[in-house]
Amino acid sequence: MAYKTLRFIFGDQLNPSHSWYKEPNQEHVLYVIAELKQETDYVKHHIQKITAFFCAMKNFASALQQANLNVLHLTLDDTHRYTSLSDLLKRLAVQYQCTQIHYQYPDEYRLKQQMNQLHSTSNIKIIGFDSEHFLLPFDEIKTYFKKDKHVKMEFFYRMMRKRFDILMNGDSPLGEQWNFDQANRNKLKKADLAQIPKAKTFRNPVGKTIKRIKAHNINTFGNCPENLLWPTSRSQAKQLLAYFCEHLLPSFGQFQDSMTCHSTEQWSLYHSRISFALNTKMLHPMQVIHLVLKEFESRPDDINLAQVEGFIRQILGWREYVRGIYWQNMPDYASKNELNASRSLPDYFWHGKTNMNCMKHAINQSLDTAYAHHIQRLMITGNFCLLTEMNPAQVDSWYLGIYIDAIEWVEMPNTRGMSQFADGGLIATKPYAASGNYINKMSDYCKGCHYNVKEKTEDSACPFNSLYWHFMNKHEERLSRNPRIGMVYKNWQKQDEQQRQAILDRARWCLDNIESL
Repeated sequence: MAYKTLRFIFGDQLNPSHSWYKEPNQEHVLYVIAELKQETDYVKHHIQKITAFFCAMKNFASALQQANLNVLHLTLDDTHRYTSLSDLLKRLAVQYQCTQIHYQYPDEYRLKQQMNQLHSTSNIKIIGFDSEHFLLPFDEIKTYFKKDKHVKMEFFYRMMRKRFDILMNGDSPLGEQWNFDQANRNKLKKADLAQIPKAKTFRNPVGKTIKRIKAHNINTFGNCPENLLWPTSRSQAKQLLAYFCEHLLPSFGQFQDSMTCHSTEQWSLYHSRISFALNTKMLHPMQVIHLVLKEFESRPDDINLAQVEGFIRQILGWREYVRGIYWQNMPDYASKNELNASRSLPDYFWHGKTNMNCMKHAINQSLDTAYAHHIQRLMITGNFCLLTEMNPAQVDSWYLGIYIDAIEWVEMPNTRGMSQFADGGLIATKPYAASGNYINKMSDYCKGCHYNVKEKTEDSACPFNSLYWHFMNKHEERLSRNPRIGMVYKNWQKQDEQQRQAILDRARWCLDNIESL
């Protein structure tokens, strides 16, 4: 059959509310959504990540068909012979006699480059459209972000609050303060563990999808059951969001930085886990914010402002902020390595077998569920990579591959910038380095650990302790001038030289024996 227009849908553009689908007279439009090896192979991915994307794409294609649109859903069986996305699109345009190709602007630099190349090499008319997802229009990013310039997230967040009139009382923030960080750093006590609600999960059969992935020799890692727990349709995504608002939001803020290994729900706690649904555009950020606000307004006795503000800051502030950092600094951002870190990731990042209890739980949880919450990513695995000077390119690839919600625009600034300080402070005003004391303060990981969090130099000492001081000592010239860190060095200098040397010797041993920690 012949069509006039081919409209290509990327796997993270599953937005049923896009204006494309509301246009009349679409009998000459063919919508194409395709599984591509180039998207499975650019890094080594968690099996659940690929599976979830493929299932969500299939469900979206079915939804469009039910809306009486012409849809071509291609699997790896159909596309494996094509060398690139451009090759596929050109051949489909010829096959279906299309005179133009439409696409929504991709959110990853590498895909933007591919579409730019298609523009320049094709004699078919190529037209790009906004994805209609983000709150800050793409053309306005340059207004708030400048290449290689630090932008304070707090100021950006306040601007967005005012712009969209979220949690505002006129020109002032609701509650007379902009954020409630200090109220949102509680540790889960023993009595709190029994109160954690059961995680909302799904049972999406994925046996056939996994079989297809293996048949095409896609190199994956991690574990995947026959029934996938993640939402793979808009309906399921809305269910997950509703569950969060009803059961988890009342305690989200105060426990958002907490970690535990003594609960059956340790992997989910009070987190919404809607990031995959958001990043694939099954949910719109304002849809999420409005539902959270509605819940807050209807249940003032159950949900206080600190819980809501802590959540909205992640959606309205941080998510839009890292997107701005990404686009204004690519492609150079992908090669930034300010601290010249060069060590290779230890093998236990791929199998989780380590004596460090915090690392064991954070990594194994990631291997089992393709998920870890932001503090596990930043202050456990990320902190370890920072202190041990892991090559940021390898750290990037691991985070991009293992997490179900990891798409480069959001993963790279969080990892290379916030976590590894490889961007030299474009995002973070200081490295997020911490000793075992922080982990002990925010979790119960240390109680069951092979190492002693109270020790620094002994053979049984927590590796994070000596590695922290080794990192701080190595970068003293740079970091001691930072007003947020300066006091740390006074504590370091108070220790006698022999003690300091013993700590550094322990750190050197840990680095030399990093595979066996």
